[in-house]
Amino acid sequence: MSLDYEKMLDEAYGKLPQQTLKHERFEVPRPFCTTFGARTIFQNFKESCDALRRDHAHVLRFLSKELATAGIVDGNRAIFQGKFGTDTFGHLVERYVNEFVTCPVCKRPDTKIVKEKRLSFLVCEACGARSSVKSV
Repeated sequence: MSLDYEKMLDEAYGKLPQQTLKHERFEVPRPFCTTFGARTIFQNFKESCDALRRDHAHVLRFLSKELATAGIVDGNRAIFQGKFGTDTFGHLVERYVNEFVTCPVCKRPDTKIVKEKRLSFLVCEACGARSSVKSV
């Protein structure tokens, strides 16, 4: 009996798509930064924003404010005045995810930022929670 069960189990696992077998569904790419003179270039900025499902301007405003420097978007990358390490950007992106992406109730990343009048709210599409977020 157990031989038939093992055979059927292997067959069932063989029919599953690869996405179902993958455990982590929300992955933010690690920042890839290079320093050129007195500027730091965040090479995969657009890719990171797309993974977070956030507006490029909002993420750029957050990073610029936290780094206390000017930043501009140039195609798929962002350029910041000053020399910063890749680990600095990694920590800032992690903070951004905790503050502006992850739902404080169910801890899922299925959220969007909705602006009503002068207030911004983080609306979770998974559990329906609605919580205020600070402006950037």
